[in-house]
Amino acid sequence: MVHAYKSQGYNIVLDVDSGSVHVVDDLVFELIPQIEKAIEEGLGDDEIAARFGGGLADIERKEAVAEILELKNRSQLFTKDDYEAQIAAYTEREPVVKAMCLHIAHACNLSCRYCFAGEGEYYGPCGLMSFETGKEALDYLVAHSGNRRNLEVDFFGGEPLMNWDVVKQLVEYGRSIEKEHDKNFRFTLTTNGTLLTEDILEFANREMSNLVLSIDGRKEVHDRMRPHRNGSGSYDEIVPKYIHAAESRDQMNYYVRGTYTHFNTDFSKDVLHLADLGFEQISVEPVVAQPTEEYALTQEDVPVLLEQYDLLAAEMLKRRKEGKNFNFFHFMIDLECGPCVYKRLSGCGAGCEYVSVTPWGDIYPCHQFVGEEEFKLGNVKEGILNTSLRDKFRDCNVYSKPACRECFAKYYCSGGCMANSRHFSGDITGAYEIGCELQRKRVECAIMLKVAEMEEES
Repeated sequence: MVHAYKSQGYNIVLDVDSGSVHVVDDLVFELIPQIEKAIEEGLGDDEIAARFGGGLADIERKEAVAEILELKNRSQLFTKDDYEAQIAAYTEREPVVKAMCLHIAHACNLSCRYCFAGEGEYYGPCGLMSFETGKEALDYLVAHSGNRRNLEVDFFGGEPLMNWDVVKQLVEYGRSIEKEHDKNFRFTLTTNGTLLTEDILEFANREMSNLVLSIDGRKEVHDRMRPHRNGSGSYDEIVPKYIHAAESRDQMNYYVRGTYTHFNTDFSKDVLHLADLGFEQISVEPVVAQPTEEYALTQEDVPVLLEQYDLLAAEMLKRRKEGKNFNFFHFMIDLECGPCVYKRLSGCGAGCEYVSVTPWGDIYPCHQFVGEEEFKLGNVKEGILNTSLRDKFRDCNVYSKPACRECFAKYYCSGGCMANSRHFSGDITGAYEIGCELQRKRVECAIMLKVAEMEEES
């Protein structure tokens, strides 16, 4: 499969199954889809050269066809997918848990309008995780992590700082068992920032591998969607704290993380606002909400959103040349290394490699399924009890998703979010169509930015 597109003056050709990226001239760009179709029709190299090589005097066309065929014979163009036959062996391995989302608090002091967790309470009772439950969760992670040494633990909510003492106790406990089990805990703290203090930041900088700091961008955008329960905004109180936190971590190992909605389809302005505040690690992602919500993205929004990604990519190119570079999470692609191809095809690992644990010790495939009883896998005391559900998540990959099989972005998207698929199509093997369209554009922009970076370095 080949995906050819134009972006910021580049003619880019992605050979999907080999991962090769080519920047080509207009003639080659025009010829590649024609030759791909001829190959599908069964034509050999000589027949292709005769059909597309032009007349005897058309040297440029002949050379272009010869170059395309050379790339084909070097398995850098028109390559076939050889992975489907092996994906079952990869996914059927004994599950090894390597990451855990600890719901340290099902309570929140904000009233974010789009909160998928129902203002932090997951549409159920409020609750704070006890140290004993958290300890059992970490023990479960260690016991089911196999030979995996680095273990990821995200302190999540609600707002985890509402249960900060237990967070500190669990970090201390985790550190106390690392050497005995030859493990290394990499802790992350996700917070709305309102309760962040200097003492908390000092501890986080010492013990947390990553900080995720929630902010939606411009003041009017943020305060509209992320108010306190009394309706007052939270922007002014968190921005100075976040700037200090980013600087205290040398602009590394953190993200300011926002959500854009139907109310701010010009979201590139929010990304650039955050960059202008001095943040260098930025993630602003589309809201996922049912169409009945007034802030939900609509199909009519999609053309505007696609244009916004192009505008953002163009501005990032400009700023990089000016020495004002910043990272945008959805534009970060490693074209040379990254996860193995089978991992990229099988996705995030929810329900197998990654699980979420509630304040009461119940295990769910990920944080977006918490509170949906049909997706309860078990608990930290007894382990996974619903093995058939775990196996369903294990077997979910791009080949079990009809919409993914012929999508050029499948090796970068990995089939997308299973929770979004389920909530919009009724099944984890379905698709969230708006999300797919946005993901494809992000992949195109990300590859273009990498192409431009490599060109600048050459």
